[in-house]
Formats: sequence, C-alpha cells, structure tokens
Amino acid sequence: MSATIARPALLVANHWREYQLLECGDGMKHERWGPYTLVRPDPQIIWPRHTADGKAPPARWENYDGIYHRSEQGGGKWEFRRALPDHWKISYEPLGLSFKIHPTSFKHTGLFPEQAVNWGWFSAKIAAARQAGREVNVLNLFGYTGAATVAAAKAGASVTHVDAAEGMVKWCRENAALSGLAAAPIRYLTDDCLKFARRELKRGRKYDAIIMDPPTYGRGATGEMWKLEEHLWPLLTECRALLSDQPLFFLINAYTARLSPTVVANLLAELLHDHRGQITAGEVGLPIQRDGKILPCGIYGRWEA
Repeated sequence: MSATIARPALLVANHWREYQLLECGDGMKHERWGPYTLVRPDPQIIWPRHTADGKAPPARWENYDGIYHRSEQGGGKWEFRRALPDHWKISYEPLGLSFKIHPTSFKHTGLFPEQAVNWGWFSAKIAAARQAGREVNVLNLFGYTGAATVAAAKAGASVTHVDAAEGMVKWCRENAALSGLAAAPIRYLTDDCLKFARRELKRGRKYDAIIMDPPTYGRGATGEMWKLEEHLWPLLTECRALLSDQPLFFLINAYTARLSPTVVANLLAELLHDHRGQITAGEVGLPIQRDGKILPCGIYGRWEA
C-alpha cells in the first residue's frame, strides 16, 4: 500500500512574463522584477560571467537599478542608481496572481519566483477536487509572504497560513488583496509552527493538504528555537496526524544544503507509508535568459494521492 517514488526531477519555472533571470556569473544574479532590475548575490553561482561576445565583462556590474552589496561583517545593503518606490507589484499571469515586491535589508524581495512550478501543480489538484464537489482545507507552514497561500486560495481552497514573523503574515494579507482575495477564506496566524500543529491536533482539526518550507534555523513567535535536524521529523509526524482521511497532497520545499531531494523523498515515504500515492522529489530552477543555463534555486518533495 506504500507510495511509489519517482526519480528526482528538475522543474523549471519558465512561464513568467513580469520576472526574468537575465544573467548570472561571479556569484551574482541580474533579475528583472517588473519595471526594475536588481543584482543580488547567490553563493551557488560559482561560474564566471561573460558578455554576449564571450569575453569577460568589466569587474563592476552595469545596467541595473539596484545592487545588493554583502558586508564582511554579515548582512549587507542596497545601492540604488535611481529612486525606486518602496514596493511595487508583479503578476504571475498563468494563475492570475499578483505579489508585492520589496527589496529587504537581507537581500530578498519577498517572492521566490521558482516556486511557480509548485503553485501550478497544487492549484490544478485543488481545482480538480473543487470541481468534484469537495471542500479543500490547506495548511501552509513557514508560509513567509504567502505566495503559496494565495495560489491555493485562488484555486478554491480554504487556507491556514502560519509564520513566526508578524511582518510576513501582514505581507501575505497584502498579497491576497493584490490577487483579489481580500475576502477569501484564509486564516492568518503568527505562531510557532510546531506548537501550532500540536494545538491543532488537540483541537481536532484536519487538513486535506499541507505545504511547508522549513528553514535550517529559526525562532518562533515567542523565541522558540527551530533546528532542522532536531525538529523537522517531529513536525512531520504532527502534520501526518492532521491529515484528513482522503488527503490530496503533501509538499515540502527547502532552501537548505542540509537536505537533498532524496532525503525529502525518504521522509515522505516514511511518513506516508500507509497511503497509496506518488512521491516525486527534485530541484526547482529558473532559466537564465542570456545563455540558457538553469539556476537551481531549491529542492522539493511531493506526495500526491
């Protein structure tokens, strides 16, 4: 009765119009976010940068609106060539979603565009279940700014969004409103994910699908320490008990070198050993416009009924 495991697969988010990964090299990536272009560091980009004619470019990056400089003391700061708004909007047209973009002090923009491959996958599963007359309840843990929450709600699910950072939960509300979902059935909760899951179990709540993006390290809403190696499996077992009798899917995303796609697949196989289904794991990536390479951006593991 156990699930079957497919070979690891690379999924490429290649349906964006308002986002593009323009070029990569020398530890940096140049991206277009709607009307503005940003250059940000990425430690995976250890290959050199070249111009269109194959020659090495000048040491300094050019033709950008903003660049993020890392500090040797940790962190870093943005340098802008022109006045940019505090935030702006970009849309993902295939699903009718819109998101607030805001360059933060820790180099991120509030959106991981490679995750579009997962939004499309689970949106189709939710929509099919809804068309069959089924209500779908989704739990999104470590929900960040809520792109997955918004995508699930747009597909017709009721969603519980949990993140330990109050600012991220507020950002999720803003993204929902931008996507026309201000009145959608979304619960916005600032909480420690593990403690929340345990309380939900006591309350007898059930979910048809679970999404999570666990960090390597983190702190809960009241200072609880999260360590991936210590706490991921206990969280997974709590989530397993929260699944309904006919679950649709279980999605784990990760941006940590501590996990590989095979490890995530093994975790799902162990967790859902008594459920028939399919397990797929692999990498998510973005196409590089200049030369056609793929930039790997994280890993995923999916169980689906």
